[in-house]
Amino acid sequence: MFFMQEVLSFAKSQLNNMQKTYAPFTVAAPSGAIFRAKKNGVTITAYRSGKVMFQGNNTTVESKQWQANATKKVGAPTPTGLPQGFANWSVLGSDEVGTGSYFGPLTVAAVYVDAAHLDRVRQLGIQDSKKLTDPEIIRMAKQLLTFLPYHVVNLMPVKYNQLMKQYNQGQLKALCHNLALQTVIQKISPTKPDGILIDQFVAPATYYHYLKGQSKIISENVYFQIKGEQAHLAVAAASIIARYISLLAMDQLTEQAKLTLPIGAGNAVDQIAAKLLHEGKSLDQFAKTHFANTQKAIKIAKRYD
Repeated sequence: MFFMQEVLSFAKSQLNNMQKTYAPFTVAAPSGAIFRAKKNGVTITAYRSGKVMFQGNNTTVESKQWQANATKKVGAPTPTGLPQGFANWSVLGSDEVGTGSYFGPLTVAAVYVDAAHLDRVRQLGIQDSKKLTDPEIIRMAKQLLTFLPYHVVNLMPVKYNQLMKQYNQGQLKALCHNLALQTVIQKISPTKPDGILIDQFVAPATYYHYLKGQSKIISENVYFQIKGEQAHLAVAAASIIARYISLLAMDQLTEQAKLTLPIGAGNAVDQIAAKLLHEGKSLDQFAKTHFANTQKAIKIAKRYD
């Protein structure tokens, strides 16, 4: 499901007019916003910078009434929900790896790719990390890390399992994305990205619901896209760097386990987890223990006794 998004810029007087118009429909606004409203399936968020973001299935209909008074139309929505020319913008992108794998960390990376660096990144042959071999990921990541501002949130199993007592996995991913994005924004300040693209794993409304109560929520000029690596190189770079850091973590865990830890959550994973239990090792140190694999491994381990 795609959520159309459109961004318009307005003078302060027009923002005041819009705030009055949407007063009956206002909801809690994120940090940095003047107001947020929900009307006819569209979320309208106005920022102090003068930008107003329209998101939802009826975006074009809702924004049309204001377009004549806009000082700037940042980008017309496309069928993907991203503005025209987005692929050539200076973008801060984020992506995560490890959510479906029993062993290893949850790793989220945010990477800023300035428009001036797009060609350099493209020449590396960058693409979705899932389509690359481990040696290719390592080679590309080492080069990307030398010239792109980035931040990685790498939750190793022990920390991940602790946090899963407070959150569900979707919430945890949202918190990690928000933290990674926030950190890169601080690193590149006063430069501001033209847009922020999050590889979509839940609906935007759910993502922001997960972040409710956080002191700082990155929400201005934020876009969401399924398979975001195909929409901008910033997300592709984030995917590569996240996978690289995850590989390093898996090497570390494999050394500690004295066993090769397989990726995924299939039968091979159950067998290795059972061996670890049989050897007296704690799965909490190596795996995401809320997965069903844990109970399967316990049953298998009992057969060794």
